[in-house]
Amino acid sequence: MIELKPLLKNNVLPFYKWINDDEVIKYSLPLFLKISTKDEINKWYKKLIENNEIINFGIFLKTTDELIGYAGICDISEINKSGEFYIFIGEKKMWGKGIGTVVTEQILKIGFLDYKLNRIFLTVSELNIGGIKAYENAGFKFEGQLRQACYRDNKYHDKLIMSMLKSEWKGIKTTGNNL
Repeated sequence: MIELKPLLKNNVLPFYKWINDDEVIKYSLPLFLKISTKDEINKWYKKLIENNEIINFGIFLKTTDELIGYAGICDISEINKSGEFYIFIGEKKMWGKGIGTVVTEQILKIGFLDYKLNRIFLTVSELNIGGIKAYENAGFKFEGQLRQACYRDNKYHDKLIMSMLKSEWKGIKTTGNNL
């Protein structure tokens, strides 16, 4: 159902809609809460592509080639063999279909096998129950929390730190799945 492919400049059109939808960006990259114009999205995309410390893929539907989000690993440390996982599914009609878990597993495979990382971590808002569930389903383990590290809906809340080590990784579990 989905395919990971490079995110090209001509693919970013859906981001214009997504960043102007409060529900879509509620738990996403804080930058998305501050930008809203095509020019700002184009500047964000340019910085994303120019950064050599990021593994970045667009998430596309196989049947229509529609971009529904993006995912990857940023802040890669070659010395520590680690990086931070991120995922953003902007197309709301695709939420709750297990796509997040499948994409997470595919990015883990790329990080551990292709980039030889030993540790992949993430932070997630404590209120993002769907995200936490997807990360747990993919095998991430809770490490700790960053107290009051996120400000949404006029109040502070914690961000959870989760990680997976290569030795804990079981490989892709969705090979028989239609996603």
